Amino acid sequence: MVPFAGRHGFLGRFGRSILLIAALAMVAGCSGRPTHPAAPRAAATSDYQYIIGPGDAVNVIVWRNPDLSISVPVRPDGKITVPLVEDLIANGKTPYALARDMEKALGKYIRDPVVTVIVTGFVGPFSEQIRVVGEATRPQALPYRQDMTMLDVMIAVGGITDFADGNGATLVRAAEGGKLYSVRLKDLLLRGDIGANVDVKPGDVLVIPQSWF
Repeated sequence: MVPFAGRHGFLGRFGRSILLIAALAMVAGCSGRPTHPAAPRAAATSDYQYIIGPGDAVNVIVWRNPDLSISVPVRPDGKITVPLVEDLIANGKTPYALARDMEKALGKYIRDPVVTVIVTGFVGPFSEQIRVVGEATRPQALPYRQDMTMLDVMIAVGGITDFADGNGATLVRAAEGGKLYSVRLKDLLLRGDIGANVDVKPGDVLVIPQSWF
């Protein structure tokens, strides 16, 4: 579910930009297609590392200390609580980095702790989620996955509605300072044009306008 309120929520961080883009997209639906450059087909990077976010579930394993091993959710404030360690920040860290922080904290109580952190439920931080707004069947925020494509996103949201201007959709790339790209969802979904499939990047926002004619 997309968080729509609060300092760290969707509108709190991205609201003004998205509302402006949505308004521009509606105007484009009336006056013609947007003139943004086409989104590049290849955008994924091979060095991507998963970042933990609120709502993730993490399995903490402390070697030779089963009483300290536990599965816990990452709270909305981005922290976790495990035996002997309270309010440890997990948000924004890789599993490796979180494990090292836990070893440091547990080192006050046990000798040479060895910790492994395994993420078992994936949500990711708000800044890396893929957001789909407008004329999608199920507009929502999605956790980013390595090598995720626009087709993957469309399958997750159930495609576009009958009222969508699929080829007038706009991709907002946060990783490039909010640069705007055009994407051809109608060609991809209804005409089977695989050439219209493009990579998505963490933090992308897809705005699908309504067709007015």
